[in-house]
Amino acid sequence: SSFQDGRDIQEEYSCCIKRQMSNLHSFMRLIKTYSVGHAQELVVDLISKWGKKVITEENEVTLQIEPLCIQIDTPMSEPRRSPYSSYQEVFMEEYTDKVINGYKESNFTYDYHSRLCDRVDQIDYMVRKVVETPTTRRAVATTWIPEEDELEPYCPCLQYIQLIRDGNKLDMFVLFRSNDMLSAFGCNAYALTTLLGVLAERSGCTVGTYTHVAVVPHMYIERDKSELERYRVHSN
Repeated sequence: SSFQDGRDIQEEYSCCIKRQMSNLHSFMRLIKTYSVGHAQELVVDLISKWGKKVITEENEVTLQIEPLCIQIDTPMSEPRRSPYSSYQEVFMEEYTDKVINGYKESNFTYDYHSRLCDRVDQIDYMVRKVVETPTTRRAVATTWIPEEDELEPYCPCLQYIQLIRDGNKLDMFVLFRSNDMLSAFGCNAYALTTLLGVLAERSGCTVGTYTHVAVVPHMYIERDKSELERYRVHSN
């Protein structure tokens, strides 16, 4: 299998809403494809080719590109994970269960399930909104808690989820303030598309599209060098 396998995908990437400017954040790139696994292969290739070296607040070396929008038309299609990922499907299923159902015990500063459900069950709220008012634009959930996150060195990367009902289809839109596209994107998108399937079933809908926006998409090129090399070898 190579990065070019699969359905007729508008060239390698659809890159997109573009201005001929040199600033890193002067435009947004778009990847439009059919599955989470294939999306990850495309984005790793994209950042490898066009990424700019940036040193993070934690003094780690990354490659970073402009804000990125990934649209996955059939998010439950295979491959749901890339075969070049460090994480096997069993790990992704375990991670997904924790996102949807929560941790039994957690020593983390935060986790997505608690942010989405502990104070107010925002997942239940989104389902109620799309059922009661199918044209709603208010089926949203957020993870940011200003009084906590302004003081923490580690705060949620996932910031926002929105559901849009299009007839009998349920679409999901998510926003990440920052996203490790090599090691984290695959697990994040696997879990969130699974959540989309659960919410579609609860609301009596079918699964629509999944749109994933990363404001700062990046890869840790020294820390995750061996994983990156697996993708690069298979992209040639």
